[in-house]
Amino acid sequence: MTLRLLLIPALALLLAACDIPGLGPDPRIAQREAEARAIGGACRYALRGIEECYQLNPKALKTAVFDGWREMDQYMRDNKLEGQPTPSSEGREAAEAPKPATVEKKPAPAAKPATADKKTS
Repeated sequence: MTLRLLLIPALALLLAACDIPGLGPDPRIAQREAEARAIGGACRYALRGIEECYQLNPKALKTAVFDGWREMDQYMRDNKLEGQPTPSSEGREAAEAPKPATVEKKPAPAAKPATADKKTS
């Protein structure tokens, strides 16, 4: 009985220092957060407000987007960088609107005369 009581804390101490595969954080979560930070930084560089950035990227984590936006803002201030303005949303919609294409009507192909297959018996 006393051996079991000593074995449990000893085992817990041994396992506390080792990295067991599969028990760490999910790498997809870290990737999603990194993407959201990059989105925030790109929005700041594009001179977009944080609210507009949230609206353009509804699936991104808002906290990570804000962190990326704030980091890029500090970086741009420290290095005295100017952002690259993007076209306004109205201009973007006009640019994305499909232009009517001129369609030339081609004459319909002439129908071939039907020939009756002759069956020989």
